[in-house]
Amino acid sequence: MGVEVRQSVHSDGDGRTVKLSRRLHGTVFKLQSRLKSAIGLSPGAKSAIPLTVLLIIIISAVIGGLISDPAHLTEPSNEMADNPAVRDFVKAIQHIEDNYAVTPDRERLTRGAVLGMLHSLDPHSSFYGRREFSEMQDEQSSHFYGIGVTINQRNGRLYVLGVSQGMPAERAGLRYGDAIIAVDGHPTRDWLQSDALKYVRGERGTEVSVTVERAGAPGPLTVKITRDEVPFPSVRNVFMMRPGVGYIGLTGGFNLETPEELRGSIQQLKEQGMNSLILDLRRNPGGLLKQAVQVAEMFLPKDVEIVSVRGREGRYPSQVYHSENQNPETMPLVVLINGETASASEIVAAAVQDRRRARLVGEESFGKGLVQTIYSLRWGTGLTLTTAKYYTPNGRSIQRPYNGVGIYDYYVVNRGDATSAKPPSESKSRSQSNSQSNQQGAKNGKRNGGGITPDVVVKIPESDIRLRDACFEFARLLVAGQVAGLGEYTVKRTEYGYQLRGNEYHLNDQVIAAFRAFIRERRELQVSEDQLNRNIEYNRRRIRAELITAAYGVEVGERFLIESDEQALRAVQELPVAQRQTDQARLFSPPPEHQ
Repeated sequence: MGVEVRQSVHSDGDGRTVKLSRRLHGTVFKLQSRLKSAIGLSPGAKSAIPLTVLLIIIISAVIGGLISDPAHLTEPSNEMADNPAVRDFVKAIQHIEDNYAVTPDRERLTRGAVLGMLHSLDPHSSFYGRREFSEMQDEQSSHFYGIGVTINQRNGRLYVLGVSQGMPAERAGLRYGDAIIAVDGHPTRDWLQSDALKYVRGERGTEVSVTVERAGAPGPLTVKITRDEVPFPSVRNVFMMRPGVGYIGLTGGFNLETPEELRGSIQQLKEQGMNSLILDLRRNPGGLLKQAVQVAEMFLPKDVEIVSVRGREGRYPSQVYHSENQNPETMPLVVLINGETASASEIVAAAVQDRRRARLVGEESFGKGLVQTIYSLRWGTGLTLTTAKYYTPNGRSIQRPYNGVGIYDYYVVNRGDATSAKPPSESKSRSQSNSQSNQQGAKNGKRNGGGITPDVVVKIPESDIRLRDACFEFARLLVAGQVAGLGEYTVKRTEYGYQLRGNEYHLNDQVIAAFRAFIRERRELQVSEDQLNRNIEYNRRRIRAELITAAYGVEVGERFLIESDEQALRAVQELPVAQRQTDQARLFSPPPEHQ
């Protein structure tokens, strides 16, 4: 999650290893001189590179051996070289090198030291290895190289949930429901989704071998897939929810192409008769600051403030961003947010909320108000370092407290109150009085616990993951023709570009009876008869969504779920209020003439 600006800093050196005991002071001086030279500063000039970045390079140097010939290093008088903390750190590393029970892994030491230092500052400053940094840069440019497949865990195993049309995975024959059991010969037991993505992504034109277990197949199938460029769009779904009501799911972050994608989606829906819009920012983790500003100004008139960015005095110039759009969209707008709406997406949501341009519906957003600068380091590695904070047009900082809060609690458990971490289920059911308190705080331009409180709070009960996974396992067999007497639900291939009519894959009583029998036989799924009975409508909807996904693709399956989503349905109801709110704000009226 991150609002990010970009800055590249490259260091020199041939990579020869330097003994830890050799003249750290001279190393620091030489590094600073080289870094300043790389960005056009004289060695004596005041550098805009934070000392934290320099220290990280030093850590990488003394542990990983990134500095060239030390024989020519000199002894400068330097604020970092004279820092006792730096000397203590080097002494600690020396003891580890000399005395640890086994020879330490230098790369692991480097990563641990750098991440520990960055996370002591805030949860969003982070270090990236070469592969991770390359992937982050690819995603921000709206593409990466892979096979074009949606993978996730179900019941502790990795499954193909969908393949993208025309992509290598589809051409190789991968299907919905395939269980991935090995990648390039590496068993996937205990892998997370991120582990699988790390292996299936790679350089364009290279091959990856994927072994799957397919329902109905006599044994494992292995296919070789040639990696190619795969789109990584910000806009993941576009359709008409009702006559005149368009829906755009801007859920894939903010990258270089986001504004153009959104403009194209708006135009597409206008051609279908859209006169009001629901913009979905739920689960949007954020991204590039400039692109967030460009999205917000699509709905805000010229000269209206969108966001202000304030950094450390003398280090990061403060800046106020205003809309430059002379012809913004004026249609009624409702924006959907939830606890996974973060950073750049919160900038957009807060801007239209503060200016009463849109109605916000859903749940309180994540609460990230920090801006990271991206620094490119030696050998393709990099880091994101918090260099500023952003504030909404009404002066709100939405950053949640993080001092004294562990990384796990910050991201997974804690919501709003740094002194009392709560499990996710409790944090989602925050008391109404607390919600009202946050709403009052928003009106006063202050935040109690961070995040944006929507104008209309609609909480979606957290579903039981075991039920979801059980529905998937059953649907996987159903579409493969492996459920006796229900052959009509078999899906032989995915039909892309399909438009839902609303009557697809209705489930009869025979399907539900088969699902009951399946649950009784598969005790390892840990779903009781009571759970099944209490959630029968959820089960119907979920199994049907899986069938639609298998038949028509991931986007169409998501559309089916969105059309019956409580928050999206409430958003439709709020459109008349959004229209009145925009009219009352008079954002689009010319200013009165001065007498």
